[in-house]
Amino acid sequence: MKSSKKFSALFLLGLLSVALIGCAATATSEGTGGYIDDSAVTTKVKSALLGTSGVDSNQITVETFKGVVKLSGFVQSADMIDKAVAAAQSVNGVMSVTNDLTVKGQQGPR
Repeated sequence: MKSSKKFSALFLLGLLSVALIGCAATATSEGTGGYIDDSAVTTKVKSALLGTSGVDSNQITVETFKGVVKLSGFVQSADMIDKAVAAAQSVNGVMSVTNDLTVKGQQGPR
């Protein structure tokens, strides 16, 4: 009976370890908690862009990975890029902003 309890305890400990490792973050992927945090940051940035006058947030895609926000898309002016980057940087939880926005009719990001 004792060996059965020991085996059960070890088996449960092994399952718990596998479950925890499965949710762990790596250099190229996030753990569950990190994904939820980044989703919240993305939502806050989108909201900030929506509330910024002179920024057409429908033209801007927001992605977040480990607190780094990437803004991409085609916008009307360089001024809109500056406002969008500033709005994203002002959001709590944003570590940095990568600007991949392009003014329509120009080559490459500004």
